Amino acid sequence: MDFAFSPKVEELRGRLLDFMDSHVYPAEQVYAEQVAAAGSPYSHPPIIEELKAEARNRGLWNLFQPNEKWGAGLTNLEYAPLAEVTGRSPAIAPEALNCSAPDTGNMELLTEFGTPVQQDEWLVPLLAGEIRSCFGMTEPDVASSDATNIRSRIERDGNHYVINGRKWWTTGAMSDRCKLCIFMGVTDADADPYHRQSMILVPLDAPGVTVLRPLSVFGYEEGGGDAEILFENVRVPATNLLGEEGSGFALAQARLGPGRIHHCMRALGMAERAFDLMCQRAQSRKAFGKRLAEQGVVGDMIAESRIEIEQARLLVLKTAWLMDTVGNKGARIEISAIKVAAPRVACQVIDRAIQVHGGAGVCQDFPLARMFSAARTLRIADGPDEVHKMAIARRELRRFEVDRSN
Repeated sequence: MDFAFSPKVEELRGRLLDFMDSHVYPAEQVYAEQVAAAGSPYSHPPIIEELKAEARNRGLWNLFQPNEKWGAGLTNLEYAPLAEVTGRSPAIAPEALNCSAPDTGNMELLTEFGTPVQQDEWLVPLLAGEIRSCFGMTEPDVASSDATNIRSRIERDGNHYVINGRKWWTTGAMSDRCKLCIFMGVTDADADPYHRQSMILVPLDAPGVTVLRPLSVFGYEEGGGDAEILFENVRVPATNLLGEEGSGFALAQARLGPGRIHHCMRALGMAERAFDLMCQRAQSRKAFGKRLAEQGVVGDMIAESRIEIEQARLLVLKTAWLMDTVGNKGARIEISAIKVAAPRVACQVIDRAIQVHGGAGVCQDFPLARMFSAARTLRIADGPDEVHKMAIARRELRRFEVDRSN
C-alpha cells in the first residue's frame, strides 16, 4: 500500500487549499448573512453560485466522479485527501465543487445504471450544478437500518409505475432547486428480501408528491434540509425505472459504499478544522495564570486528538485503496469499519474543541456546534454504528467457527 499523493493529486490539493483560504473561509460569514436575509434556512445564497463559478474556473469541479467522461477521473484513493479538505467547511465547500451529498451518490447511480435518456435528462444538469436531487429510502414507520423492511410500493400499471409511500430524512428535498428523487420501494412483495425492491426516478413536481415538513438536525435547519415526503398514487413512465426490477437493494449497496467513504473523508476534514481551532484557542487564552496550552489536561486533549485523527485517516486511506483494487464488495468490512471510526473520531475531537472554547464553542461565533451536529448524525446516517459493528463481528467470528455437526 502506497498512500503518497500522486503529482496530479498534489497539484489539485494545492489548488483546493488555495481556493479554501482565498474564497471559501471568507465566504462563510457572507453565506450566513445571505441566508438570514433571505428569511429561509433553505434558501440558495448567491455566494454559492459565485463559489461554483470560481471552482469551475480553477478546475475543481466534480472531483468525486471517477468516470473521466463526466468528471475528474480520480480513484477513491486520489479523491480522499481532496474530500477531506472540503470537510473543513462542510456547509459550503462540497457544494461549491459540486461534490455534495446526496447528489454525488445519485450521480454515481445514474452514471453506472442510468439509460442514455435518463442521463441526458437528469445526470447532465446534476453534473452542471444546475439542479439538486434527493434519495428516498428511509421510512418513518419501519426500522430503516434494515433496508429489507421498506414498505413503500412501486406497482406496474401498463406503461407507467404507480408509487405510494412515505419517506423521511430525504436530504436536500427542502431546496426549491431539488428536482429529482431517486425512490426505493417494493415491486414484488413475494420475492426474497433482497430482490423485492426497485429504484425509480421521480420528479419532485409530479402530481401526488407532497413535502410534508422539514426535519431539523439537533435544531439546525440549513442547506437543502431534510424532509418528510408523502407519495400518493404518483404516476411516472415505466422508462423511469433505474436498473431492473428487483435490483433496488443491490443498487442501494452500490450507492452507499462510495457515499459512506465520502462522508468519512469529510468527517476527517471537520476533525482537522476543529483541531486547528482548539490549538489556536489553547495558545491564545489564559486561565489560572497560564495559557490553556500549558494546562496538562488541554495538552492531553490535543495529543489524543492528533493520534485519533491519524489512525482514522490511515484506515480511510486503506479502505479507499481496497475499493480501488478489489472493489466495493471486497472492501465492505473496511467500509463498515471507517463508517464507525471516522464519525466517532470527529465527534470526539470536535467535543474537545468545544470544551477548550468554553461557552464560545456552543454558539454561532465558531463552526464547532454545527460541525458536532453533522458528525453526530453520521453515526446514524447510511447505517448506524451498531449495524456496521455487527457486520464486522460476524466476519471476525466466522474465522473461529467450529464444526457443530457432531
